Amino acid sequence: MILSICPNPSIDCTIELDNLNVGMLNRINNKVETYSGKALNVAVGVARLNRPCIATGFMFEEHKSMFEHTLKKEGVDYDFVYSPGAARTNYKIIDRKSMLTEINDRGAEVDLKKQYELVDKIKELSKNCSIAVMSGSLPQGVSKEFYGQALSVIPKDVKVIVDAEKDNVLSAINSRQIFMVKPNLKELEVFANKSVTSKTEIANACRCYLDLGVKYVMVSLGGEGAILTDGKRNLYCKSANVAVNSTVGAGDSMVAATCSALLDNADVEEILLRAVSAGTAAVTTSGTNLFYKDKYDEIYSKIFVEEF
Repeated sequence: MILSICPNPSIDCTIELDNLNVGMLNRINNKVETYSGKALNVAVGVARLNRPCIATGFMFEEHKSMFEHTLKKEGVDYDFVYSPGAARTNYKIIDRKSMLTEINDRGAEVDLKKQYELVDKIKELSKNCSIAVMSGSLPQGVSKEFYGQALSVIPKDVKVIVDAEKDNVLSAINSRQIFMVKPNLKELEVFANKSVTSKTEIANACRCYLDLGVKYVMVSLGGEGAILTDGKRNLYCKSANVAVNSTVGAGDSMVAATCSALLDNADVEEILLRAVSAGTAAVTTSGTNLFYKDKYDEIYSKIFVEEF
């Protein structure tokens, strides 16, 4: 079983334009609203790969029915801590060149009592899981130390994957051993405090995580694929050539496929192959929609992993 921990669910409003003209009138070609959040996206991706998953995290009362409906439709079980107020709305503006501009809301505040409640729930739910994923930002009222507090109660034999910004990742690393982190290139550069370009430079920069006790680092490179390293072996998988509709959710899809591979006790080459297949399949869908299994299978048959 996979446990997906989403501390800050969001309503994602994807707006498609011909061009984003700042300071001028813009007309919308298409608009789609979805009820998600990074770790909830992971849970949906896991379900689409026919693997068992339960989603938890904070859920806001004003929008809970829409989120629950989405998860039920995808076949995802859930057990949330409900908090008063509204979920945040994130705006994702995509132009015809597939350039993405994001405007993220803050959402309602979560009080300390609810935070303790979620930590207790994670402790109980994780007893029946072999993999746990925590990803995304934190809501208002929740300190950057919450990642560490939440993950510290998970049994030591559970593989924990983290996909978050620097402060949250550091909090997680300080609380327990992290099996894998999945930064994108920009997040890696922020964490390492350096610019990187070549594959070798990227792999070397991953030492900033590995030296702190992380076992594996998977760096998503957008249309270029991804790198997976443990500091001893550096693996690279290039994405297939596909028409890009939206890059939103590609990283979450990669994490979902990684979880599925881990449940199958796959080797590291297979983990990376599945992750890039899912991430590439995700960009072929519009808005914040994730990958579909048939497209995932098609891409999986076309790509390969190499060591460098």
